[in-house]
Amino acid sequence: MGASKTEQFTDQQNELAVLAKALGHPARIAIIEYLLKVDSCICGDIVNELPLAQPTISQHLKELKNAGLIKGNFEGASICYCIDELGFEKIKGFFQEVTKHLEKSKNQCC
Repeated sequence: MGASKTEQFTDQQNELAVLAKALGHPARIAIIEYLLKVDSCICGDIVNELPLAQPTISQHLKELKNAGLIKGNFEGASICYCIDELGFEKIKGFFQEVTKHLEKSKNQCC
């Protein structure tokens, strides 16, 4: 297996890639949509909402948390998850830059 080339990119580029990868699965999109709908929840609630097994959902929650898109706090024996605004601010900033460029150039290329 080849060596990773991530060190050749900026920290911001690597962060955005991690965020985009975390959003690259429909189950994770569904989890985020559910968290937006309820504003916070425990893991058990998510299991009741999605057609996936609890261990699978836990793995998706772990990926979203590691990427910085959700945060979780222990409440008794459960973990309460909610959206981590900072992660989405980074994504928003990237897409705002792209949109600003597209509006300015009016896609004069190709």
